[in-house]
Amino acid sequence: MSRIKSRDSKIETLFRKELWKLGFRYRKNSGKYFGKPDIVLKQRKVVIFIDSCFWHGCKKHCRIPTVRKSYWLKKIARNVARDKEVKKHYKKQEWKIFRIWEHKIKLSKDRAVAGIVERIAS
Repeated sequence: MSRIKSRDSKIETLFRKELWKLGFRYRKNSGKYFGKPDIVLKQRKVVIFIDSCFWHGCKKHCRIPTVRKSYWLKKIARNVARDKEVKKHYKKQEWKIFRIWEHKIKLSKDRAVAGIVERIAS
Protein backbone atom coordinates (compact mmCIF):
# COMPACT_ATOMS: atom_id res chain seq x y z
CA MET A 1 0.00 0.00 0.00
CA SER A 2 2.92 2.36 0.59
CA ARG A 3 3.68 2.42 -3.14
CA ILE A 4 0.25 3.68 -4.14
CA LYS A 5 0.44 7.24 -5.44
CA SER A 6 -2.16 9.86 -4.59
CA ARG A 7 -1.79 11.62 -7.94
CA ASP A 8 -0.67 11.03 -11.50
CA SER A 9 -1.91 7.46 -11.57
CA LYS A 10 -1.97 5.71 -14.92
CA ILE A 11 -5.73 6.18 -15.38
CA GLU A 12 -5.56 9.87 -14.44
CA THR A 13 -2.75 10.45 -16.91
CA LEU A 14 -4.62 8.68 -19.73
CA PHE A 15 -7.76 10.70 -19.04
CA ARG A 16 -5.89 14.01 -18.86
CA LYS A 17 -4.03 13.36 -22.12
CA GLU A 18 -7.33 12.83 -23.91
CA LEU A 19 -8.75 16.08 -22.48
CA TRP A 20 -5.61 17.94 -23.54
CA LYS A 21 -5.87 16.59 -27.11
CA LEU A 22 -9.41 17.98 -27.28
CA GLY A 23 -8.13 21.46 -26.38
CA PHE A 24 -9.11 21.61 -22.71
CA ARG A 25 -6.62 23.36 -20.44
CA TYR A 26 -6.75 22.51 -16.77
CA ARG A 27 -5.02 22.45 -13.42
CA LYS A 28 -4.22 19.08 -11.93
CA ASN A 29 -4.40 18.16 -8.25
CA SER A 30 -4.71 21.79 -7.20
CA GLY A 31 -4.64 22.26 -3.44
CA LYS A 32 -6.45 25.60 -3.83
CA TYR A 33 -9.75 23.80 -4.34
CA PHE A 34 -11.78 21.92 -1.77
CA GLY A 35 -11.19 18.17 -1.89
CA LYS A 36 -8.11 18.57 -4.12
CA PRO A 37 -9.77 17.60 -7.43
CA ASP A 38 -7.78 15.62 -9.98
CA ILE A 39 -8.69 18.09 -12.75
CA VAL A 40 -9.96 21.67 -12.48
CA LEU A 41 -11.34 23.64 -15.43
CA LYS A 42 -11.62 27.00 -13.70
CA GLN A 43 -13.02 28.97 -16.67
CA ARG A 44 -15.86 26.49 -17.02
CA LYS A 45 -16.36 26.01 -13.26
CA VAL A 46 -15.82 22.25 -13.53
CA VAL A 47 -14.01 19.83 -11.24
CA ILE A 48 -13.32 16.22 -12.14
CA PHE A 49 -12.44 13.44 -9.72
CA ILE A 50 -11.16 10.09 -10.96
CA ASP A 51 -12.06 7.55 -8.29
CA SER A 52 -10.30 4.23 -7.96
CA CYS A 53 -12.56 1.29 -7.26
CA PHE A 54 -10.75 0.25 -4.09
CA TRP A 55 -10.26 3.61 -2.33
CA HIS A 56 -13.75 4.92 -3.05
CA GLY A 57 -15.72 1.73 -2.41
CA CYS A 58 -17.00 0.74 -5.85
CA LYS A 59 -19.90 -1.65 -5.31
CA LYS A 60 -18.79 -3.82 -8.26
CA HIS A 61 -15.04 -4.05 -7.78
CA CYS A 62 -14.03 -3.09 -4.23
CA ARG A 63 -12.57 -6.06 -2.38
CA ILE A 64 -11.94 -5.34 1.29
CA PRO A 65 -8.70 -6.97 2.53
CA THR A 66 -9.30 -9.69 5.10
CA VAL A 67 -6.43 -8.49 7.27
CA ARG A 68 -7.48 -5.54 9.50
CA LYS A 69 -10.94 -5.62 7.92
CA SER A 70 -12.51 -3.18 10.41
CA TYR A 71 -9.79 -0.60 9.66
CA TRP A 72 -10.39 -0.83 5.92
CA LEU A 73 -14.16 -0.65 6.28
CA LYS A 74 -13.85 2.57 8.32
CA LYS A 75 -11.26 4.01 5.95
CA ILE A 76 -13.32 3.42 2.82
CA ALA A 77 -16.54 4.56 4.52
CA ARG A 78 -14.82 7.82 5.45
CA ASN A 79 -13.63 8.28 1.87
CA VAL A 80 -17.19 7.82 0.60
CA ALA A 81 -18.49 10.31 3.19
CA ARG A 82 -15.79 12.81 2.17
CA ASP A 83 -16.82 12.40 -1.48
CA LYS A 84 -20.37 13.39 -0.51
CA GLU A 85 -19.10 16.45 1.41
CA VAL A 86 -17.07 17.56 -1.60
CA LYS A 87 -20.04 17.10 -3.94
CA LYS A 88 -22.23 19.17 -1.62
CA HIS A 89 -19.62 21.94 -1.46
CA TYR A 90 -19.31 22.28 -5.23
CA LYS A 91 -23.07 22.10 -5.79
CA LYS A 92 -23.44 24.98 -3.34
CA GLN A 93 -20.77 26.95 -5.26
CA GLU A 94 -22.65 26.19 -8.52
CA TRP A 95 -19.76 24.28 -10.06
CA LYS A 96 -20.18 21.16 -12.14
CA ILE A 97 -18.66 18.14 -10.47
CA PHE A 98 -17.86 14.89 -12.24
CA ARG A 99 -16.75 11.62 -10.70
CA ILE A 100 -15.43 8.92 -12.98
CA TRP A 101 -14.78 5.39 -11.82
CA GLU A 102 -11.49 3.74 -12.65
CA HIS A 103 -13.28 0.81 -14.30
CA LYS A 104 -15.12 3.14 -16.71
CA ILE A 105 -11.83 4.56 -17.97
CA LYS A 106 -10.27 1.11 -18.26
CA LEU A 107 -13.31 -0.11 -20.20
CA SER A 108 -13.24 2.76 -22.70
CA LYS A 109 -11.31 5.94 -22.03
CA ASP A 110 -12.61 7.50 -25.25
CA ARG A 111 -16.21 6.96 -24.21
CA ALA A 112 -15.53 8.28 -20.69
CA VAL A 113 -13.86 11.44 -22.03
CA ALA A 114 -16.58 11.98 -24.64
CA GLY A 115 -19.28 11.70 -21.98
CA ILE A 116 -17.59 14.32 -19.80
CA VAL A 117 -16.88 16.67 -22.71
CA GLU A 118 -20.49 16.44 -23.82
CA ARG A 119 -21.76 17.31 -20.32
CA ILE A 120 -19.24 20.15 -19.88
CA ALA A 121 -20.41 21.76 -23.11
CA SER A 122 -24.07 21.67 -22.08
